[in-house]
Formats: sequence, C-alpha cells, structure tokens
Amino acid sequence: MSRAEVRASASLASIFALRMLGLFLILPVFAVYAKGLPGGDNAALVGLAMGIYGLAQSFGQIPFGMASDKYGRKRIIVIGLVLFALGSFIAASADSVAWVIVGRAIQGAGAISAAITAFIADSTREEHRTKAMAMVGASIGLTFAVSLVASPLLYKLIGMGGIFGLTGMLSILAIGVVLWVVPDVPMARAKRVPLGEVLRHGELMRLNFGVFTLHMTQLAMFVVLPGALVQYSGIAVDQHWKIYLPVVLASFLLMLPPVFVAERQGRMKQVFVASIALLLLVQIGFWAALSQPLAHWWVLVALLFLFFVAFNILEASQPSLVSRIAPPAAKGTALGVYNTLQALGLFCGGALGGWIKQNVSISAVFLLSGLATLSWLIIAANMKNLPRRAKPAAGATA
Repeated sequence: MSRAEVRASASLASIFALRMLGLFLILPVFAVYAKGLPGGDNAALVGLAMGIYGLAQSFGQIPFGMASDKYGRKRIIVIGLVLFALGSFIAASADSVAWVIVGRAIQGAGAISAAITAFIADSTREEHRTKAMAMVGASIGLTFAVSLVASPLLYKLIGMGGIFGLTGMLSILAIGVVLWVVPDVPMARAKRVPLGEVLRHGELMRLNFGVFTLHMTQLAMFVVLPGALVQYSGIAVDQHWKIYLPVVLASFLLMLPPVFVAERQGRMKQVFVASIALLLLVQIGFWAALSQPLAHWWVLVALLFLFFVAFNILEASQPSLVSRIAPPAAKGTALGVYNTLQALGLFCGGALGGWIKQNVSISAVFLLSGLATLSWLIIAANMKNLPRRAKPAAGATA
C-alpha cells in the first residue's frame, strides 16, 4: 500500500472505531448506572437506551450513504460526527433514562459507517482494498475488547456522564482528522444509480444477508457468553478482558495470511465460504458445550478464538466485496444498505438472544445462530468467484 493509502485507511478506520466505541463502551456498566436514574427500574427502558443507538443507525445508513455519493464523503462524515457529539453531550447531562435514550438516538442518527467505508474504497486500489477493510474489521474487534477493559475503569474514574462526554470530545477531535489528516480523493462521477437497482442486485443482497447474520450472531453470543464464562471459569466479568484481548489479537494475526493469499490467487470465494462454515461449526460447538454441564471452561475460550478468526475474515472481506461489486457511482448507496443490515443484525441479535435466553434456554441461542449461519452458507455457496485482480498502474485508485 502507498503512504497515502495507509494514511487514509488508518485514519478512517480510527473514526469507524469511534462509532463502535459509542455502542460498546456502555454495555458492561450501563445497567448498573441506570438503576440510579429515574426510569432505571424499568428493564424495557434500560434495554431501549442500550439498543436505540443501533436502531437509529439502521435508519440513517442508506440516506447518509446516498448523500455521500451526491455531496461528497467528507462533508457527510463531518455532519455525522457533529450529530454524534451532540448526542454524546445530551446523554452526558441526562438526569433520567428517557434523556439518555434521546442522546443515544441522536448519537446513532449520525450514521456515517457507509460513507467511511465508501471513502476507504475511493482511497485504495483494488488489490489493497481488503487490507484496508481489514483495518476496519480489526478496529471493531479491538474496540470491543478495549471497551470491556476500559469501561469499568472509566466508569470508576469519571462516571457514565464522563464516558459520554469523553466520546463527544473524541468525536470533535475526529472532525479535525477528517478535515486535515484524511487525504482528498476524487469520487467516481457517472450516471446516478437508483436505490431500487442496488436493492435488486443479487450478489450485493447475498453480502447484505451475510452481514446481518454475522452481527446478529455476534451480539446474541455475547448475551450468553459473559455469564457462561463466570459460571464455568469463576472469573469475574471485570476480568474477562484478560480472555477477550489476547483472543482478539491472536485471531487477527491468524486471519491475515488466508485473506492475503486468497486476494493474490483469486480464491476469495473459497476462503469466504470456508469462514462461514467455520462460523457454523463454532455455533454448533457452543450449542453442544452448553447443552449439558461443561467439564472444561477452556472449551469456551477455544470456540471464542475460532469465532473471532471467522468473524475477522468475514468482517474484512465483505465490505471490500461490496465496494468491488457495486456500481462505481453507487458505492455509498450500496454500503449504506450493507451497514443498515449490519445495524439491524446487532439490534436483532441482542433482542432475540435475550428473549431466547430468558424464555427457552442458553444453548437455544446458539441453535438460532447456527440455523441463520447455515442459511447464509447455502446462499453464499452460489456466489460468483471474483477473478484475480490485475495490479493497476502505480498510484492509481479504483
């Protein structure tokens, strides 16, 4: 990758990580904090305060993606960051759960994930695009792990209001990164592509179904897994970072070689489908392990490691594939649809996972995830295999 590509990819991935930080950082501590607020004894309101961010994201991704195609990436990303900061400061000063819900909704309304990934696609050559998207995928996994470590510590030091205020300040700093660090790149200028054409695109819809399934599975898993680790390992929740952080880092290192080899040899479909199959085996493994008393808790850690290997490969490759398959003038629109399904997957994973855990059983959560992943595997098996990409001239972008 050229210096400009690395600079653009790293800076945009850091902004993407900030968005996910807004989702993940409150998860370990918000339920405890909410008990001290008016409305905090209402579990439905507390759940809404946690989930409204993702729901608001799902409504905003397509409009923001389309707007970035029309008005430019940077302008739309800055608008989204302003909304994120405003929502953060409202939540920081909230004196009830209802006002936290308002702040979280405004945070999520600045739905710029599609504009960011489209900007990365604009800024990188095709043979390096998956590497750039891998930075985004890694930022999601690392942000999740770091949130588990930092959230209890920050809550103790500065409280929940301080956490919201900190994310607001980081959002303001991110605006400076967008304006003065991220390089300007030309956008594809061609006849506008209607949204309906993007929605009817079969190959894109395979990927959209995939990202919904992947993130539904991720959040449903983490409705169950922290409690299972406490039960079988005896390790307190605030110490789980000692498991998550090395698992995420090691899985990221392991996912890089197959992705890079597949890119060079034109075998991305094979690696992609194999990763979905690995994800399915992990869900089956969790279901089998938690359907009966577990003798060795390290089985859960091993399955978690394999999950993150598959997750990181799929998280890195899917947006890259979307950007390659989408019409050049509709990258933002296509990635808007893609990120909408991602946000809906997070919302549904949390809602369905919690309902099934409460009303059926812990192991049934993984049965749901396994069935969804099996459906994805069947759908992905018929996807087109993109050919090996010839290197363009030095300095060119695609």
